[in-house]
Amino acid sequence: MPSQLEELVSFLHSPQPAVKQIALDNLVGYSTGANAIIFKYDNYRAIQDLKDLARENSRLLVQQSATILANLCDDPVMRRLVVKDESFLEFLVWKICDVANSSADIMCILLTNLAKESSITKVFSFDKKNASDTGLDKNSFKSGHVLDCLMDCFVKGSDRNLNKYANYDYLAYFFADISRFSAGREYFLQRREYDGVVPIVKLLVFTEKYDAKTRREGVASTIKNSLFDSEKHEQLLADEDINLLPYILLPIASAKDSEIDEEDMFNLPDELQLLPEDKQRDPSPAIICVHLESILLLCTTRFGREFLRSKSVYPLIRELEKNSQNEEISELCDRVVNMLMRGEIDTDQIEEMPTRNAEDEKEEEESDEDDNVIVEVA
Repeated sequence: MPSQLEELVSFLHSPQPAVKQIALDNLVGYSTGANAIIFKYDNYRAIQDLKDLARENSRLLVQQSATILANLCDDPVMRRLVVKDESFLEFLVWKICDVANSSADIMCILLTNLAKESSITKVFSFDKKNASDTGLDKNSFKSGHVLDCLMDCFVKGSDRNLNKYANYDYLAYFFADISRFSAGREYFLQRREYDGVVPIVKLLVFTEKYDAKTRREGVASTIKNSLFDSEKHEQLLADEDINLLPYILLPIASAKDSEIDEEDMFNLPDELQLLPEDKQRDPSPAIICVHLESILLLCTTRFGREFLRSKSVYPLIRELEKNSQNEEISELCDRVVNMLMRGEIDTDQIEEMPTRNAEDEKEEEESDEDDNVIVEVA
């Protein structure tokens, strides 16, 4: 015999809208922690009910059902039941791009949580061929590919400039998650036909958006993950249209780095020379660590090491270590210094990173705790 809570879950597919609303009102608070087990009742029937409710026209119904689904993603079985539904996944990503959608932000959180599954790569195939086929605002979107549209939401929608109901900040975590896969990295590093821009370039400006930690954190991880393709290092560093290095270095630099001598100072990228007196490092030690990990990845090729040396990265790292009290930052600084200051073998051979195949990516997905954090909604 079902418990009262399980009976309440069964009301999610009641033919009476008022009953479904009452059920949602009472169930949101049970969608996290141990209580979420009630949604397994009747062979997970609630998951389909919640997906159906997320397609309703009622703002409240959509907000509550999407919130519950986002929270239930903490359970791998329930998460997979959602993400394997390609029809729902496609509905979700295109609905996020609807600039009139008042539930776009909670849907961004749901999408981010679903991206813990490798089957999220289905989104790479969602393409309307022509922008006019998307049904979206033609002034805001010029591409029919859903990732391009999500990127435009993230870039243009900052500070609610695109959709008054949404800032799209959590797409930063979604980008970080999909950049763990080779198809994701390929997307971020290949110039797009519709606007002629390499997508990762659009993200770089957010590395110093200090009033938006979620954006900075997700973008920093996206940059780091993109650097696992070592054959792209030369393009990322030397191509002036990308100009990656300053955006990794600026968050770890401070105007207090006073002991960089004049010669080293003028070897730094132009953006890091003569910093204003109020220039501060990123306030989050965890984000600084991600940028240091990106520098370490760049150190895995000879071109990368030589480029970093030519741009006075070592003196900058030395100042960071001297002025930081964080043990993890200090350890990463030591590793960078060891890579940059060691002698080079007399060969032109590039020190390649191991190739990451699908099995490696699956193992990483299961083991990387930082990338696998589920966003819970209160």
